[in-house]
Amino acid sequence: MDKVTFGLVGKNISYSFSRGYFGEKFQKLGLDNHQYVNFDLQEISVLGEIIKARENGLKGLNVTIPYKQDVQPFLNSIDADAKEIGAVNTIKFNDDGTVVGYNTDVYGFQKALEPLLKSHHTKALILGTGGASKAVAYAFQKLGITYKFVSRTASEDRWSYDQLNEQIIKEYTVIVNCSPLGTSPDIELKPEIPYQFLNANHLLFDLIYNPSETTFLRLGKEQGATIKNGLEMLELQAEKSWSIWNS
Repeated sequence: MDKVTFGLVGKNISYSFSRGYFGEKFQKLGLDNHQYVNFDLQEISVLGEIIKARENGLKGLNVTIPYKQDVQPFLNSIDADAKEIGAVNTIKFNDDGTVVGYNTDVYGFQKALEPLLKSHHTKALILGTGGASKAVAYAFQKLGITYKFVSRTASEDRWSYDQLNEQIIKEYTVIVNCSPLGTSPDIELKPEIPYQFLNANHLLFDLIYNPSETTFLRLGKEQGATIKNGLEMLELQAEKSWSIWNS
């Protein structure tokens, strides 16, 4: 039976959630000829060779940090949502030889977030400005939630962390961590927001899933906030990738 290969493109991705998730999935479905491989690339230029070779029946790829924007020149076309977001996290190899980019982060995030939203959740802070933050912003647009980016330096469309004060924190009751701060093993790290101003009106969502409760989430919970980590989002976006690859 011919091999069918899927994989993850990223940098320093030995920790990868996807490989374990899909390995288990293939086992459950009895897909003995399927495999999921980590393509741990120090340089994105190597992707061109991987696409050209398509070894072992390569059918699809997921893309993670730091390449969600850098993969785009290697694709023949990009789905409308991914184009608007400006980030690709799923690549499909079509039978006709074309390579198409999609974004399933926005689907995963929106579906994981929606059940927690209440009527007062009308404004959000997005911590970090990488590829994942763009998918989060796109989901907020679709949900009609006003948002503002936060990063180390302020500019026209974003605040810096040291600009965050009591008034801003009380007004922006949804806060999403899209930065890698707090990921295992550096679990003591956290985005520097004024946690003392959080309260029970707040919803804190962390895209990180390891550890399951980051310092960011723990400090929010201590102030009475609703908290959620990124595991369900990852599972949802993985399933969406799977349906794209098989459509």
